[in-house]
Amino acid sequence: MKKKLNEQRQTEQKYIKIIGARQNNLKNVSCKLPKNSMVVMTGPSGSGKSSLAFDTIYAEGQRRYMESLSSYARQFLGMAEKPLVDEIEGLSPAISIEQKGKSHNPRSTVGTVTEIYDYLRLLFGRAGKPYCPSCGRAVTKYSVDEIVDKIFKGKEENAVHILSPMVKAKKGQHKNLFAALASKGYTRVRVDGAIYRLDEDIELEKNEKHTIDCVIDRMRLREENRARLTEAVEMALKLSSGFVVITNGEDEQEFTENYVCPHCEISLPEIEPRLFSFNAPIGACPDCAGLGFHSHFSPQIAVAPEKTLAEGAFVPWKNTKYMLERANMLAEKKGWNLDMPFGELSKGVQDALLYGDDTPLDLVFIANTFERNYTGKYIGLIPWLEKRYGETESEQFKEELERYRVEDTCATCGGHRLKKEALSVRLGDYNIADLTSMSVEEHLAVLNNLKLGKREQKIVGVALDEIRKRLQFLVNIGAGYLSLDRRADTLSGGESQRIRLASQLGSGLTGVMYVLDEPTIGLHARDTSKLLGTLKTIRDLGNTVLVVEHDKETMEEADYIVEIGPGAGENGGKITAEGEFDEFIHGTAKTSDTGKYLRGEENGIEKPKNRRKSNHFLTVTGCAENNLKDVDISIPLGTFTCLTGVSGSGKSTFLYEILYKGLRHYFDSDFRAVPGKFKKIIGAEKLKNIVLIDQSPIGRTPRSNPATYTGVFSAIRELFAEMTEAKMRGYTPGRFSFNVKGGRCEACNGDGVTKVSMLFLPDVYVKCDVCDGKRYNRETLEVKFNGHTIADVLDMTVDEAQRVFANIPKIANRLATISEAGLGYIKLGQSSTTLSGGEAQRVKLATELAKKFQGPTLYLLDEPTTGLHYTDVKKLLKLLHKLVESGHSVLAIEHNLDVLASSDYIIDLGPDGGKAGGNLVAKGTPEEVAKQHGFTAMFLKDYLAKNKC
Repeated sequence: MKKKLNEQRQTEQKYIKIIGARQNNLKNVSCKLPKNSMVVMTGPSGSGKSSLAFDTIYAEGQRRYMESLSSYARQFLGMAEKPLVDEIEGLSPAISIEQKGKSHNPRSTVGTVTEIYDYLRLLFGRAGKPYCPSCGRAVTKYSVDEIVDKIFKGKEENAVHILSPMVKAKKGQHKNLFAALASKGYTRVRVDGAIYRLDEDIELEKNEKHTIDCVIDRMRLREENRARLTEAVEMALKLSSGFVVITNGEDEQEFTENYVCPHCEISLPEIEPRLFSFNAPIGACPDCAGLGFHSHFSPQIAVAPEKTLAEGAFVPWKNTKYMLERANMLAEKKGWNLDMPFGELSKGVQDALLYGDDTPLDLVFIANTFERNYTGKYIGLIPWLEKRYGETESEQFKEELERYRVEDTCATCGGHRLKKEALSVRLGDYNIADLTSMSVEEHLAVLNNLKLGKREQKIVGVALDEIRKRLQFLVNIGAGYLSLDRRADTLSGGESQRIRLASQLGSGLTGVMYVLDEPTIGLHARDTSKLLGTLKTIRDLGNTVLVVEHDKETMEEADYIVEIGPGAGENGGKITAEGEFDEFIHGTAKTSDTGKYLRGEENGIEKPKNRRKSNHFLTVTGCAENNLKDVDISIPLGTFTCLTGVSGSGKSTFLYEILYKGLRHYFDSDFRAVPGKFKKIIGAEKLKNIVLIDQSPIGRTPRSNPATYTGVFSAIRELFAEMTEAKMRGYTPGRFSFNVKGGRCEACNGDGVTKVSMLFLPDVYVKCDVCDGKRYNRETLEVKFNGHTIADVLDMTVDEAQRVFANIPKIANRLATISEAGLGYIKLGQSSTTLSGGEAQRVKLATELAKKFQGPTLYLLDEPTTGLHYTDVKKLLKLLHKLVESGHSVLAIEHNLDVLASSDYIIDLGPDGGKAGGNLVAKGTPEEVAKQHGFTAMFLKDYLAKNKC
């Protein structure tokens, strides 16, 4: 009986058993997931994959781990809320690696996020060799015994002088020094190479430089004199604060017990790991405080020199009349003529207008109807910007002001963040900045060829092996083109996730459950196989890898697949199919969308009837920003074009830094951001607008939601204000806003929840007991449209709201656009902070599509298929084709082969990432590109053949 129970227990321990999961839209889901396997969860967007993987399984794993800690530790770590699930058995400690969580800290780098930089600091701190930052000579410190051994080595029987260097090439007669040495009992000195007795009258020319050494002893190098020599060396070191000179009249050697250059007298601090930290005062560059750059408001960006002040030369003051009035008052007192363009004013006038003037001005302070005269001054544009930037608490206003800020590389450290003393320490031929500025692949090659002495190898061998392992891991996940000094806030969403993947998975743990959210985001088909190989290696170590993914190759490599659906939102939340790959595609998923996709019966391709061709091109010549190598790139207008290439090939640099910023400058003279390097843009006159739709959040606070961002909520509030009950009470649309006083519940300030602090337990958010979570006060909720209050509307999904407002075109059309973007399942009042990068991008797309632009517009998109099931990809492609059919142009960064095959034109950059990228590899229709060279051509050719395109 006991044997059977043990066998049953062992069988159960091989699975993670979920019973009755009801989190978010999950409908009492129960399933068994095999442990020590790679499990893929898939299904339509919004079907409940993340709710099961992250909000249920991972959240419960984290919560149980936290509960095992002491209450003292929990007050620092916080606690996770218990998910809605009856039971989860067989859980392992869980690590989550999601798309979100990108660092905005300018001090955070690829090296610090992956912790490789910590090991590098240890490596340099224990095995680095210091060099003088001025003359470049090696700086070595010795103990007394080491100095004596070096003096004796091969020089026995030599007669030597032991000298203590006192003055090096300094002007003066130095009589006080001679007197002080004589008083201490010393009898001889060497001045400019000649020996003098101290009881002589030594006359020196005071305007000439002199070098003076005190003679400590003279002796012949014999073994019986070793003790005497040691004592003389100690006295010399003490007298000169760490230096001793040994000479036999011909040869001369200088030794020091400090890290001090004997030639330049530059002292170096003790070589230790913290010297290489740019976050510590001992290592950080004193000029930029370890940031590597200086951020400041730039007149070049904030000023339009071709305009007068009245015409808006100071761009930030477009709506700030009182500052312009002060400028005019100052000009009147000074006799300046401000009716000419700012660029034509004298430098003195420009500087005064930019940076302020102390001339007293008679000003009037107005508060309501009260006026008070006072004497003030004109502070200038730049100080005004600095003041407003430092005082404002509005994130939106801060972001607006940041448009006029620039970052200049620190001239002191050259952008390397460290003091010159830290940068003068080398390992082989490299300092720490040399290594961190290399690509990871180059860095790994250098360390693989690094030769260390036996002593250094014993000290830092373990750290060196760990660095090599982590660098290799970055190469394996397709991030080998990045450098360790790359700022984390400049990484794309996919890059950021893979960097955190390297940080977590490089540890080599076993028995852990890793939960990943679409790790293939941003990866070219060439790099996906590398990443999957790494994930399988982690699985083989004895870990469970749970992946939320839509990528076909990932599903084909999975040990077990779970499909959640059948639809999104309320129409999802059920397990429609599950099993090992063969069982899944031929059994449980025989009729499901995913099963058809994996069997090759369906795909996400949505081709136009005929590939569109264009006679007009938008051409950007001489693109040379970052790794782009002076390339000319032409985009056919009136088409759906894909910009593709392996990770790091230069796609984002071209799209964001050159094309978008360059065209914004063309269309809007007030747009001040500086574009990347290029020569000229040809053909822009064929366009009227440019729109960038990226994956950045649509809002930073929980108050922001799809309804407010898309503008549909304004129309809904206007509709409620038109209701008879609202008119009788005199309610305006503002009454139905939860952001301002009047109609909102003041007990919770319109949040719907109140926060209760629980000390060492996590803060608890409870439904507001005044409004019952509805955000509005009782009077506001008495106004209804077709039986629905404004709070009911916010709680509706887009599809539900479409049905309710079907007869209100102003609202229904906007909602239809959101639904067409594949977001019919999201709630109108859903917090923007809960949206994925892909969802945020599609909300932006829907917002832009609802606008009526006059004339042809170029839409720029960054991987719009992020987070989309192939069925949703088809919906999105229909929407993009509809845009093009309306006379617009679309340029999208994409790797998805369904999208590439559906496009009119492809531009492929590469051939590789980093320094090996930045070239135009291929261009043309998908069929034309498939016949050319490069990684995209290789994969696209195979894909088109399989799908008979």
